[in-house]
Amino acid sequence: WLSPDGDGLLFSVLLRLGCPPSRLPPLALLAGLAVRDAAARAAPDADVKIKWPNDVLVGSRKLAGVLVEAITVGGRVDAVIVGIGINVHTRSFPDEIRDRATSIALESRGAPLARVARAHLLADVLATFERDLDGVVADGLAQVRPRLERADGLCGRGVRSDGGETGKASGIDDDGCLLVRLSTGGLARWSAGEVHLEPGA
Repeated sequence: WLSPDGDGLLFSVLLRLGCPPSRLPPLALLAGLAVRDAAARAAPDADVKIKWPNDVLVGSRKLAGVLVEAITVGGRVDAVIVGIGINVHTRSFPDEIRDRATSIALESRGAPLARVARAHLLADVLATFERDLDGVVADGLAQVRPRLERADGLCGRGVRSDGGETGKASGIDDDGCLLVRLSTGGLARWSAGEVHLEPGA
């Protein structure tokens, strides 16, 4: 992450949930959805999407990222740390990432002089995340499915896994797995790893 002083919003949330480890993928996506929704309210002209499993994009440019780490004790999750970074005020990026990064300021084309208060953005993300947290921990992503489907930036696009599998992204299940209709046939559930868009996807 590159975050000049006063430009970005980087924070961590500590959760004490006592849930099984299988609940962690839905948590990462719920956090990404909260960031996506707050960013879309801050930059209403931008088409903000989630890229499974942990990025928030506008087009092909990264606006924010989520990282979830857990401490487990006896097969239960004792603590979860949700780390979130959002590009807020940055208007210029280094050459090596200029084509892959964006910010709320750059996407607020309808109000170029507006300056989003980072404190307000933080409060929005936390309120949205907290509202759905207990339900997602208990039951997975079913209760936020309509929002998740609208925000899914991969659905219908050609994707490739780190292991070389290819196919077409076909949504996200309630456990947080990416559903992929494989080029070789069949439906796969990808539970972790980075996903790459196929050329022309």
